[in-house]
Amino acid sequence: MTKQNVVPVEAVAAIAVAAVAGSSPLFPYPPPRAYGRRKYLSQLELGGGRIGAWVESMKASSPTHAKATAALPSGDAAVDEQSAWVVRHPSALNKFEQIMSASKGKQIVMFMDYDGTLSPIVDDPDSAFMSDAMREAVRDVARYFPTAIVSGRCLDKVINFVRLADLYYAGSHGMDIKGPTKPRHAKARAKPVLFQPASEFLPMIDAVHKALLERTKSTPGARVENNKFCVSVHFRCVDEKSWSSLFEQVRCVLKEYPKLRLTQGRKVLEIRPTIKWDKGKALEFLLESLGFANCTNVMPVYIGDDRTDEDAFKVLRDRGQGFGILVSKFPKETNATYSLQEPSEVKDFLVRLVEWKRLSMKACSKVQVA
Repeated sequence: MTKQNVVPVEAVAAIAVAAVAGSSPLFPYPPPRAYGRRKYLSQLELGGGRIGAWVESMKASSPTHAKATAALPSGDAAVDEQSAWVVRHPSALNKFEQIMSASKGKQIVMFMDYDGTLSPIVDDPDSAFMSDAMREAVRDVARYFPTAIVSGRCLDKVINFVRLADLYYAGSHGMDIKGPTKPRHAKARAKPVLFQPASEFLPMIDAVHKALLERTKSTPGARVENNKFCVSVHFRCVDEKSWSSLFEQVRCVLKEYPKLRLTQGRKVLEIRPTIKWDKGKALEFLLESLGFANCTNVMPVYIGDDRTDEDAFKVLRDRGQGFGILVSKFPKETNATYSLQEPSEVKDFLVRLVEWKRLSMKACSKVQVA
């Protein structure tokens, strides 16, 4: 398959193709840190001596795991911890009027993760369906605002889950981006969107997927998912006693592929190319493609629940433009400005956003008639 880049954004593309050949470590980022006193590995390593410590970090990073719960304060301390965190990351629903006030005179652009944001986290990744009410809310948002879904899933899967035509989709953590055939909100200088910055890695990803399928078949409950530009190894249904052996299986396969890196998500291991591209870069690319790259009157809003979404939250914080909303019931370190507890609250926020836009348009129409 040839590399596709219909949108020649030179500055962005240059970053995208900057593959770090064998010099970068397989684990370039530290694992996520649960909020509390538990200390995690500063960097995951492939050395066998670190596997036990890595498994401990996985237990603690899972919000539903007993070790993660134990790492959190209890009683009055827990209440104080939660209250302090909410002060720093208040509910986007409670601060809705403040958010809308900040958007006055600006074009809102919506970015959303899929799993854990628009759909619940479920044991079977193939059954992570969004509700009809959520789909209707996203459809209504897309009528009034440029809207993109940015997911770790492969592009075709996330499109099949969402089933809405007027959206921009970024699959494989932003490494496979596609826009609608007839964009509704793009500015005049916007360009058609079709971008795959890691297409040269496709044969390697396919080979790793096949190798992991074979290597992990002895681990009950392990699921290996080919997300086109990355491979996901789900261990949500794997007995905790088998986590070490599963990690060892993954480690053995990746030893042969120094151009791939391993990152950690919510009960999932992600194998990705070592290129400087993530959800934050995808957000910037889409803003560029929509014609908003250098605009001061744009307000990007990114809603996500996973540590991979932190790259997008950080981009918005560094830009000093727009804000991130973390979806989480548990306090944890984040670059997001606001928070929502679960997908149902995401739906409520989207519904309120649409209602606010409709009322604003109605008020403007009355002023023009007068």
